[in-house]
Amino acid sequence: MPVFTRALARLRALRVPTRLGTTRLLTRWRHARDAHPAAARALRRTVHVLAALLVCAALLMPNTMPGLRPDRFTRIPAEAIVGAVLLLVLPRRPRVAVAALYGTGLGLLTVLNLLDIGFSEYLGRGFNLVLDWGLLDDALSYVRDSMGGFVATAAAVGAVLLAVLVVVLMALATVRLGNLLARHRARASTGAMVAGTVWITCASLGLQISGLPVASDRAADTLRGQTHRVVDTLRDEAAFAKEARTDTFGATPPRLLLPDLRGKDVVIAFIESYGRVAVDDPLIAPGVTSTLDTRTAALARAGYQARSGWLTSSTYGGSSWLGHSTTLSGLWIDNQQRYRTATSSDHLTLTKAFQKSGGWDTVGIMPGVQKTWPEAEWYGLDKVYDAFGMGYRGPKFSWSTMPDQYALEAFERLEHGRKRDRPLMSEVILTSSHQPWAPVPEMVDWEELGDGSLYGAVQEAGRDASEVMADSTESRKEYGRSISYSVTALTEWLERYGTDDTVLVFLGDHQPIARVTGHTKNRDVPVTVVAKDPEVLRKIDGWNWTPGLRPADDAPVWKMDAFRDRFLKAYGSVPRPTED
Repeated sequence: MPVFTRALARLRALRVPTRLGTTRLLTRWRHARDAHPAAARALRRTVHVLAALLVCAALLMPNTMPGLRPDRFTRIPAEAIVGAVLLLVLPRRPRVAVAALYGTGLGLLTVLNLLDIGFSEYLGRGFNLVLDWGLLDDALSYVRDSMGGFVATAAAVGAVLLAVLVVVLMALATVRLGNLLARHRARASTGAMVAGTVWITCASLGLQISGLPVASDRAADTLRGQTHRVVDTLRDEAAFAKEARTDTFGATPPRLLLPDLRGKDVVIAFIESYGRVAVDDPLIAPGVTSTLDTRTAALARAGYQARSGWLTSSTYGGSSWLGHSTTLSGLWIDNQQRYRTATSSDHLTLTKAFQKSGGWDTVGIMPGVQKTWPEAEWYGLDKVYDAFGMGYRGPKFSWSTMPDQYALEAFERLEHGRKRDRPLMSEVILTSSHQPWAPVPEMVDWEELGDGSLYGAVQEAGRDASEVMADSTESRKEYGRSISYSVTALTEWLERYGTDDTVLVFLGDHQPIARVTGHTKNRDVPVTVVAKDPEVLRKIDGWNWTPGLRPADDAPVWKMDAFRDRFLKAYGSVPRPTED
């Protein structure tokens, strides 16, 4: 007890200077206020106005970047009127508590709106409270790889501080406004009644400004939207788990899987962010379409023909694994929960169909994989080469761990070029066209690739990521260059190393982010089949795809989850469904 008593005494002694310091500050403030009453009054009124503007802006805040326009903030928020009435009828202590809770809730809602804006810009959809927290860590990893560790840490700390600051400032603002209303109760009551009458009138008459209703319930609408999103996500989990257990080809015997491709080396390649914008955008398309036409002609001289169409991706801007899994599983996988459910099921992937048939060795070339990847078993890959397994000793190109040309040459050296007892089916993920599209690799002599050390000079000569990320026009230009590079690397590999029995299927996983596409709803990506054997392409004549590497504008558009079944059927697979 004496020890505790002495410690308590010391704490009290330490608190004295603190109290004295606080008292001195308050005294100085009162003296300054009394000495300059006009300035103090102006400051007080300014703070009141700023608090009101902050609260109204939060109540009217849109959750998309295009919605951040001045006319969105010229409306009458119903939540402000309801909040004012509630605070006016409460005694002091409950009023302060309710105002603080109201402000805290409004601050959290503002943070959710900011997350929605960010996710809409990068992934084309809003933030999901149930599923998307893990993607924030992926975003941090992306910033670290693209901009460096210091920038990533600063961005993470800044984001946390901003979220806390928004919540605290919103709570302080609502408490201040609540106290102001209480000091002017009579006038505030009249104002609330008038505002309520005006709101009801505007809502009843449907009055609008710039196409938007004057009477707003934006905050309540945001809360309803988030609630519905959560409820729909929870309901979807069970429904999708049942869907994943039902498979058109789940019980097909091995001998009836892909019989018309027996003896062929099949490569299924995904090109990062290879979307329709690459051949539609007036700034991007000239370079990309020229590359596609040039490479079509080069492949034709080497004896290859191609057919191209469109697939509508299940994702946009990022989360490439959702596009990969949708294409290969025949399931619509558009969120992380569906991905986890699918990859833990026995649903047959296209790549696993090759493995299950017993007619192919299977391998994955995954330069973007930098940690344990248990999904390899679900995809049916006998062996996977990740970012550390291909012998690369050169520099990273922003997020991409190695240039596509090197990854393809390593694929040839490690697997495709080896003598083997049976054909090879390969899944290849090309990453050089991953944002931020700076620096973009250049094609080099295939004979000089070595261990990739020569890329040091190529990287140094390239553009800085921060320069490109800050400019939408430059992002579009460099994006186009990266797509041309990836297509060139892949088709030159085929021209150089392909045989009469090589079949190449390549496609994009998703459209690039809104900085390149604009705020479009289009999610289409090109898909192409290339082969020397005319019988391979004859099997897909019924698809009505465009000859060459460039799909026509009016070429057929399928949902991405339709590809697996159409491919399996085209090459002789016989459906034998499993049911839940």
